[in-house]
Amino acid sequence: MLSIALAGKPNAGKSTFYTAATMADVEVGNYPFTTIDANRGISYARTECPCLDRQRRCDSDNCRDGKRYVPLELLDVAGLVPGAHEGRGLGNQFLDELTDADVLLHVVDAAGETDEEGEPVEVGEHDPVADVDFIEEETNRWFASILTRNWESIERQSRAPDFDIDDALTEMLTGIGATARDIAASLRTVEYPDSPRAWTDDDRRELARDLRARTKPIMIVANKADIAPAENIDRLRETADVVIPATAEGELALRRGHDAGVVSYHPGDDGFRIEDSVSDQQREGLEQIRDVIELYGGTGLQQAINTAVYDVLDHITVYPVENETKWVDGQGRLLPDAHLLPAGSTPRDLAYAVHTDIGEGYLHAVDARADRKISEDHQLEDGDVIKIVSTAN
Repeated sequence: MLSIALAGKPNAGKSTFYTAATMADVEVGNYPFTTIDANRGISYARTECPCLDRQRRCDSDNCRDGKRYVPLELLDVAGLVPGAHEGRGLGNQFLDELTDADVLLHVVDAAGETDEEGEPVEVGEHDPVADVDFIEEETNRWFASILTRNWESIERQSRAPDFDIDDALTEMLTGIGATARDIAASLRTVEYPDSPRAWTDDDRRELARDLRARTKPIMIVANKADIAPAENIDRLRETADVVIPATAEGELALRRGHDAGVVSYHPGDDGFRIEDSVSDQQREGLEQIRDVIELYGGTGLQQAINTAVYDVLDHITVYPVENETKWVDGQGRLLPDAHLLPAGSTPRDLAYAVHTDIGEGYLHAVDARADRKISEDHQLEDGDVIKIVSTAN
Protein backbone atom coordinates (compact mmCIF):
# COMPACT_ATOMS: atom_id res chain seq x y z
CA MET A 1 0.00 0.00 0.00
CA LEU A 2 1.20 3.49 -0.83
CA SER A 3 2.59 5.27 2.25
CA ILE A 4 2.60 9.01 2.96
CA ALA A 5 4.50 10.40 5.96
CA LEU A 6 3.77 13.66 7.74
CA ALA A 7 7.05 15.41 8.54
CA GLY A 8 7.83 18.69 10.24
CA LYS A 9 8.95 20.33 13.43
CA PRO A 10 6.95 19.77 16.64
CA ASN A 11 3.66 21.62 17.08
CA ALA A 12 3.17 22.44 13.39
CA GLY A 13 -0.13 20.56 13.19
CA LYS A 14 0.93 17.11 11.95
CA SER A 15 -1.17 15.21 14.47
CA THR A 16 -4.22 17.38 13.75
CA PHE A 17 -3.72 16.69 10.02
CA TYR A 18 -3.43 12.97 10.80
CA THR A 19 -6.53 12.95 12.98
CA ALA A 20 -8.58 14.78 10.37
CA ALA A 21 -7.35 12.63 7.49
CA THR A 22 -7.89 9.31 9.28
CA MET A 23 -10.50 10.20 11.94
CA ALA A 24 -8.36 8.26 14.39
CA ASP A 25 -8.00 9.28 18.02
CA VAL A 26 -4.47 10.53 18.71
CA GLU A 27 -3.04 12.93 21.25
CA VAL A 28 -2.90 16.50 20.01
CA GLY A 29 -1.21 19.18 22.11
CA ASN A 30 0.42 22.59 21.91
CA TYR A 31 3.79 21.42 23.17
CA PRO A 32 6.74 19.73 21.43
CA PHE A 33 6.85 15.96 20.93
CA THR A 34 3.19 15.32 21.59
CA THR A 35 3.72 12.39 19.24
CA ILE A 36 6.43 10.00 20.45
CA ASP A 37 5.47 6.68 18.89
CA ALA A 38 4.47 6.87 15.24
CA ASN A 39 0.78 6.78 14.42
CA ARG A 40 -0.15 4.64 11.41
CA GLY A 41 -3.60 4.86 9.89
CA ILE A 42 -5.60 4.68 6.69
CA SER A 43 -6.39 7.78 4.70
CA TYR A 44 -7.58 8.14 1.12
CA ALA A 45 -6.82 9.69 -2.23
CA ARG A 46 -9.92 11.09 -3.90
CA THR A 47 -10.76 10.57 -7.55
CA GLU A 48 -13.78 10.31 -9.84
CA CYS A 49 -15.34 6.84 -9.77
CA PRO A 50 -16.09 5.07 -13.08
CA CYS A 51 -19.54 4.26 -11.69
CA LEU A 52 -20.55 7.71 -12.95
CA ASP A 53 -20.53 6.09 -16.39
CA ARG A 54 -23.08 3.46 -15.28
CA GLN A 55 -26.76 3.69 -14.51
CA ARG A 56 -26.19 3.07 -10.80
CA ARG A 57 -23.57 4.01 -8.26
CA CYS A 58 -21.02 1.40 -7.21
CA ASP A 59 -21.16 -0.88 -4.19
CA SER A 60 -17.90 0.19 -2.56
CA ASP A 61 -18.04 1.69 0.92
CA ASN A 62 -15.39 4.13 -0.34
CA CYS A 63 -17.60 5.72 -2.98
CA ARG A 64 -19.87 8.64 -2.17
CA ASP A 65 -22.04 9.63 -5.11
CA GLY A 66 -19.21 9.07 -7.57
CA LYS A 67 -16.46 10.47 -5.35
CA ARG A 68 -14.11 7.54 -4.95
CA TYR A 69 -11.73 7.35 -1.99
CA VAL A 70 -8.78 5.00 -2.55
CA PRO A 71 -7.01 3.77 0.62
CA LEU A 72 -3.38 4.48 1.46
CA GLU A 73 -1.25 4.51 4.60
CA LEU A 74 -0.73 7.77 6.46
CA LEU A 75 2.13 7.98 8.94
CA ASP A 76 2.44 10.62 11.67
CA VAL A 77 5.85 10.61 13.34
CA ALA A 78 7.55 12.60 16.09
CA GLY A 79 8.43 16.19 15.30
CA LEU A 80 11.83 16.81 13.76
CA VAL A 81 14.24 19.47 15.07
CA PRO A 82 17.51 20.71 13.57
CA GLY A 83 20.26 18.18 14.26
CA ALA A 84 17.88 15.19 14.13
CA HIS A 85 20.32 13.20 11.96
CA GLU A 86 22.74 13.43 14.89
CA GLY A 87 20.09 12.20 17.32
CA ARG A 88 18.71 15.51 18.64
CA GLY A 89 15.14 15.38 19.93
CA LEU A 90 13.60 12.13 18.71
CA GLY A 91 15.59 12.38 15.49
CA ASN A 92 16.88 8.83 15.12
CA GLN A 93 13.46 7.39 15.88
CA PHE A 94 11.81 9.84 13.48
CA LEU A 95 14.13 9.07 10.60
CA ASP A 96 13.96 5.31 11.08
CA GLU A 97 10.18 5.50 10.91
CA LEU A 98 10.37 7.15 7.49
CA THR A 99 11.94 4.13 5.81
CA ASP A 100 8.68 2.86 4.31
CA ALA A 101 7.34 6.27 3.23
CA ASP A 102 6.95 6.94 -0.50
CA VAL A 103 6.57 10.72 -0.09
CA LEU A 104 6.87 13.24 2.75
CA LEU A 105 4.33 15.95 3.42
CA HIS A 106 6.26 18.65 5.25
CA VAL A 107 3.65 20.31 7.47
CA VAL A 108 4.81 23.89 8.03
CA ASP A 109 3.34 26.30 10.58
CA ALA A 110 2.54 29.00 8.02
CA ALA A 111 1.28 31.31 10.79
CA GLY A 112 4.76 31.50 12.31
CA GLU A 113 3.44 30.93 15.83
CA THR A 114 6.09 28.34 16.77
CA ASP A 115 9.88 28.65 16.67
CA GLU A 116 12.29 26.20 15.03
CA GLU A 117 12.09 23.91 18.06
CA GLY A 118 8.27 23.93 18.05
CA GLU A 119 7.93 26.20 21.08
CA PRO A 120 4.95 28.61 20.96
CA VAL A 121 5.64 32.26 20.10
CA GLU A 122 3.42 35.13 19.02
CA VAL A 123 1.79 34.76 15.61
CA GLY A 124 4.18 36.07 12.98
CA GLU A 125 7.18 36.08 15.29
CA HIS A 126 8.85 33.16 13.51
CA ASP A 127 9.46 33.11 9.75
CA PRO A 128 7.95 29.87 8.32
CA VAL A 129 10.17 30.12 5.25
CA ALA A 130 13.09 29.32 7.55
CA ASP A 131 11.47 25.93 8.26
CA VAL A 132 11.27 24.78 4.65
CA ASP A 133 14.86 23.72 4.05
CA PHE A 134 15.70 21.95 7.27
CA ILE A 135 13.51 18.86 6.74
CA GLU A 136 15.13 18.35 3.35
CA GLU A 137 18.58 18.91 4.82
CA GLU A 138 18.00 16.53 7.73
CA THR A 139 16.73 13.73 5.49
CA ASN A 140 19.60 14.29 3.05
CA ARG A 141 22.08 14.03 5.92
CA TRP A 142 20.30 10.92 7.18
CA PHE A 143 20.83 9.26 3.79
CA ALA A 144 24.46 10.43 3.76
CA SER A 145 25.06 9.05 7.25
CA ILE A 146 23.82 5.62 6.16
CA LEU A 147 26.23 5.67 3.23
CA THR A 148 29.12 6.81 5.42
CA ARG A 149 28.50 4.23 8.16
CA ASN A 150 28.46 1.38 5.65
CA TRP A 151 31.06 2.60 3.17
CA GLU A 152 33.84 0.44 4.57
CA SER A 153 31.81 -2.59 3.49
CA ILE A 154 31.50 -1.14 -0.03
CA GLU A 155 35.28 -0.65 -0.13
CA ARG A 156 35.89 -4.27 0.91
CA GLN A 157 33.47 -5.57 -1.71
CA SER A 158 35.14 -3.45 -4.39
CA ARG A 159 38.27 -5.60 -4.17
CA ALA A 160 36.39 -8.51 -5.70
CA PRO A 161 36.76 -8.88 -9.49
CA ASP A 162 33.01 -9.13 -10.04
CA PHE A 163 32.17 -6.05 -7.91
CA ASP A 164 29.23 -3.98 -9.13
CA ILE A 165 28.55 -0.74 -7.28
CA ASP A 166 24.89 -0.73 -8.38
CA ASP A 167 24.33 -4.11 -6.71
CA ALA A 168 26.28 -3.17 -3.60
CA LEU A 169 24.36 0.07 -3.05
CA THR A 170 21.03 -1.59 -3.77
CA GLU A 171 21.74 -4.20 -1.10
CA MET A 172 22.70 -1.46 1.35
CA LEU A 173 19.78 0.89 0.71
CA THR A 174 16.83 -1.41 0.01
CA GLY A 175 15.80 -1.01 3.64
CA ILE A 176 15.09 2.70 3.20
CA GLY A 177 13.05 2.29 0.04
CA ALA A 178 15.71 2.66 -2.68
CA THR A 179 15.20 0.28 -5.59
CA ALA A 180 17.77 -0.94 -8.10
CA ARG A 181 16.20 1.45 -10.60
CA ASP A 182 16.64 4.39 -8.19
CA ILE A 183 20.29 3.49 -7.58
CA ALA A 184 21.02 3.17 -11.29
CA ALA A 185 19.32 6.48 -12.09
CA SER A 186 21.25 8.34 -9.37
CA LEU A 187 24.58 6.85 -10.41
CA ARG A 188 23.90 8.02 -13.96
CA THR A 189 23.13 11.51 -12.67
CA VAL A 190 26.00 12.22 -10.26
CA GLU A 191 29.73 12.19 -10.92
CA TYR A 192 31.88 9.91 -8.79
CA PRO A 193 35.31 8.21 -8.76
CA ASP A 194 35.62 4.76 -10.33
CA SER A 195 36.96 3.25 -7.11
CA PRO A 196 34.84 3.42 -3.93
CA ARG A 197 38.11 3.90 -2.01
CA ALA A 198 38.51 7.26 -3.73
CA TRP A 199 35.04 8.55 -2.79
CA THR A 200 34.95 11.61 -0.53
CA ASP A 201 32.29 12.80 1.91
CA ASP A 202 31.17 15.27 -0.77
CA ASP A 203 30.67 12.41 -3.25
CA ARG A 204 28.53 10.51 -0.78
CA ARG A 205 26.52 13.64 0.10
CA GLU A 206 25.82 14.31 -3.58
CA LEU A 207 24.61 10.76 -4.10
CA ALA A 208 22.52 10.97 -0.91
CA ARG A 209 20.79 14.17 -2.06
CA ASP A 210 19.86 12.67 -5.41
CA LEU A 211 18.67 9.39 -3.91
CA ARG A 212 16.59 11.14 -1.25
CA ALA A 213 14.87 13.26 -3.90
CA ARG A 214 14.03 10.11 -5.90
CA THR A 215 12.89 7.92 -3.04
CA LYS A 216 11.51 10.42 -0.50
CA PRO A 217 10.21 13.45 -2.43
CA ILE A 218 9.05 16.31 -0.21
CA MET A 219 6.14 18.70 -0.71
CA ILE A 220 5.02 21.55 1.55
CA VAL A 221 1.70 21.78 3.38
CA ALA A 222 1.31 25.39 4.56
CA ASN A 223 -0.81 24.61 7.61
CA LYS A 224 -2.74 27.15 9.73
CA ALA A 225 -3.59 29.04 6.55
CA ASP A 226 -6.73 30.29 8.32
CA ILE A 227 -4.63 32.46 10.64
CA ALA A 228 -1.45 32.86 8.58
CA PRO A 229 -0.64 36.25 7.04
CA ALA A 230 -1.25 36.05 3.27
CA GLU A 231 2.31 37.14 2.59
CA ASN A 232 3.58 34.05 4.40
CA ILE A 233 1.71 31.79 1.98
CA ASP A 234 3.01 33.79 -0.97
CA ARG A 235 6.60 33.60 0.26
CA LEU A 236 6.33 29.86 0.90
CA ARG A 237 5.08 29.40 -2.66
CA GLU A 238 8.13 31.30 -3.91
CA THR A 239 10.42 29.05 -1.87
CA ALA A 240 9.21 25.55 -2.80
CA ASP A 241 7.97 23.85 -5.96
CA VAL A 242 4.79 22.38 -4.42
CA VAL A 243 2.96 24.26 -1.64
CA ILE A 244 -0.61 23.47 -0.54
CA PRO A 245 -2.24 25.98 1.86
CA ALA A 246 -4.24 24.09 4.48
CA THR A 247 -6.17 24.28 7.72
CA ALA A 248 -5.99 20.93 9.49
CA GLU A 249 -8.19 22.23 12.31
CA GLY A 250 -10.79 23.38 9.79
CA GLU A 251 -10.84 19.98 8.09
CA LEU A 252 -11.17 18.22 11.43
CA ALA A 253 -14.09 20.49 12.40
CA LEU A 254 -15.89 19.76 9.13
CA ARG A 255 -15.44 16.01 9.38
CA ARG A 256 -16.67 15.96 12.95
CA GLY A 257 -19.53 18.25 11.99
CA HIS A 258 -20.50 15.91 9.15
CA ASP A 259 -20.44 12.88 11.47
CA ALA A 260 -22.65 14.80 13.90
CA GLY A 261 -25.09 15.73 11.13
CA VAL A 262 -24.43 19.43 11.54
CA VAL A 263 -22.82 19.97 8.13
CA SER A 264 -22.83 18.17 4.80
CA TYR A 265 -19.25 17.72 3.65
CA HIS A 266 -17.07 15.16 1.90
CA PRO A 267 -13.26 15.37 2.10
CA GLY A 268 -11.95 17.38 -0.82
CA ASP A 269 -15.19 19.29 -1.46
CA ASP A 270 -14.82 22.94 -2.35
CA GLY A 271 -17.67 23.88 -0.04
CA PHE A 272 -20.07 22.61 2.63
CA ARG A 273 -23.64 23.11 3.75
CA ILE A 274 -24.83 23.72 7.31
CA GLU A 275 -27.59 21.18 7.88
CA ASP A 276 -28.75 21.82 11.43
CA SER A 277 -29.02 24.59 13.94
CA VAL A 278 -25.70 25.67 15.39
CA SER A 279 -24.71 28.22 17.98
CA ASP A 280 -23.55 31.66 16.92
CA GLN A 281 -20.02 30.73 17.93
CA GLN A 282 -20.12 27.52 15.87
CA ARG A 283 -21.50 29.37 12.87
CA GLU A 284 -18.77 31.97 13.14
CA GLY A 285 -16.12 29.24 13.20
CA LEU A 286 -17.68 27.47 10.21
CA GLU A 287 -17.81 30.69 8.24
CA GLN A 288 -14.12 31.24 8.90
CA ILE A 289 -13.45 27.79 7.47
CA ARG A 290 -15.65 28.68 4.49
CA ASP A 291 -13.50 31.75 3.86
CA VAL A 292 -10.37 29.57 3.66
CA ILE A 293 -12.09 27.08 1.36
CA GLU A 294 -13.23 29.84 -0.98
CA LEU A 295 -9.76 31.36 -1.01
CA TYR A 296 -7.80 28.15 -1.65
CA GLY A 297 -10.39 25.79 -3.15
CA GLY A 298 -10.62 23.55 -0.08
CA THR A 299 -9.19 22.99 3.38
CA GLY A 300 -6.02 21.69 1.74
CA LEU A 301 -5.79 18.24 3.35
CA GLN A 302 -7.36 16.25 0.54
CA GLN A 303 -5.63 18.47 -2.00
CA ALA A 304 -2.28 17.70 -0.34
CA ILE A 305 -2.85 13.94 -0.38
CA ASN A 306 -4.09 13.99 -3.98
CA THR A 307 -1.16 16.12 -5.11
CA ALA A 308 1.27 13.72 -3.43
CA VAL A 309 -0.33 10.65 -5.00
CA TYR A 310 -1.28 11.76 -8.49
CA ASP A 311 1.28 14.51 -9.21
CA VAL A 312 4.41 14.01 -7.12
CA LEU A 313 4.34 10.18 -7.18
CA ASP A 314 2.61 10.05 -10.59
CA HIS A 315 0.16 7.27 -9.73
CA ILE A 316 -3.09 6.22 -11.36
CA THR A 317 -6.23 4.50 -10.05
CA VAL A 318 -7.30 1.26 -11.73
CA TYR A 319 -10.37 -0.89 -11.01
CA PRO A 320 -10.20 -4.70 -11.34
CA VAL A 321 -13.46 -6.57 -12.08
CA GLU A 322 -14.42 -10.18 -12.83
CA ASN A 323 -17.19 -9.40 -15.31
CA GLU A 324 -16.09 -7.00 -18.05
CA THR A 325 -19.66 -6.35 -19.20
CA LYS A 326 -21.31 -5.54 -15.89
CA TRP A 327 -18.14 -4.27 -14.12
CA VAL A 328 -18.82 -6.47 -11.10
CA ASP A 329 -16.95 -9.01 -8.99
CA GLY A 330 -17.98 -12.60 -8.30
CA GLN A 331 -20.62 -11.44 -5.81
CA GLY A 332 -22.18 -9.02 -8.25
CA ARG A 333 -20.78 -5.91 -6.55
CA LEU A 334 -20.18 -3.00 -8.89
CA LEU A 335 -16.54 -1.77 -8.88
CA PRO A 336 -15.80 -2.94 -5.34
CA ASP A 337 -12.02 -2.45 -5.48
CA ALA A 338 -9.55 0.20 -6.61
CA HIS A 339 -5.75 0.12 -6.72
CA LEU A 340 -3.16 2.88 -6.86
CA LEU A 341 -0.40 1.99 -9.32
CA PRO A 342 2.59 3.90 -10.74
CA ALA A 343 1.97 5.45 -14.14
CA GLY A 344 3.17 3.06 -16.83
CA SER A 345 1.91 -0.02 -14.99
CA THR A 346 0.73 -2.99 -17.04
CA PRO A 347 -2.15 -5.46 -16.61
CA ARG A 348 0.29 -7.92 -15.04
CA ASP A 349 1.28 -5.28 -12.48
CA LEU A 350 -2.40 -4.88 -11.62
CA ALA A 351 -2.73 -8.66 -11.32
CA TYR A 352 0.08 -8.76 -8.75
CA ALA A 353 -1.49 -5.82 -6.90
CA VAL A 354 -4.72 -7.80 -6.58
CA HIS A 355 -2.96 -10.93 -5.32
CA THR A 356 0.39 -12.63 -5.83
CA ASP A 357 -1.34 -15.82 -7.03
CA ILE A 358 -3.31 -13.81 -9.60
CA GLY A 359 -0.08 -12.28 -10.87
CA GLU A 360 1.79 -15.58 -11.07
CA GLY A 361 -1.10 -17.19 -12.93
CA TYR A 362 -1.67 -14.22 -15.27
CA LEU A 363 -2.95 -15.18 -18.73
CA HIS A 364 -4.39 -12.01 -20.26
CA ALA A 365 -6.51 -8.94 -19.53
CA VAL A 366 -9.59 -7.24 -20.93
CA ASP A 367 -10.25 -3.50 -21.07
CA ALA A 368 -13.84 -3.41 -19.78
CA ARG A 369 -14.50 0.09 -21.11
CA ALA A 370 -13.54 -0.86 -24.67
CA ASP A 371 -14.56 -4.53 -24.28
CA ARG A 372 -11.37 -5.76 -25.91
CA LYS A 373 -8.37 -7.89 -24.98
CA ILE A 374 -5.21 -5.91 -24.25
CA SER A 375 -1.57 -6.91 -24.47
CA GLU A 376 0.61 -7.76 -21.50
CA ASP A 377 2.76 -4.65 -22.05
CA HIS A 378 -0.24 -2.33 -22.47
CA GLN A 379 0.16 0.75 -20.25
CA LEU A 380 -2.87 1.27 -18.04
CA GLU A 381 -4.49 4.69 -17.71
CA ASP A 382 -6.18 6.43 -14.81
CA GLY A 383 -9.76 5.23 -14.39
CA ASP A 384 -9.29 1.99 -16.36
CA VAL A 385 -11.65 -0.87 -15.55
CA ILE A 386 -9.80 -4.14 -16.17
CA LYS A 387 -10.67 -7.83 -16.08
CA ILE A 388 -7.69 -10.06 -15.25
CA VAL A 389 -7.83 -13.62 -16.55
CA SER A 390 -5.58 -15.89 -14.49
CA THR A 391 -5.19 -19.57 -13.68
CA ALA A 392 -5.81 -18.51 -10.08
CA ASN A 393 -9.26 -17.04 -10.80
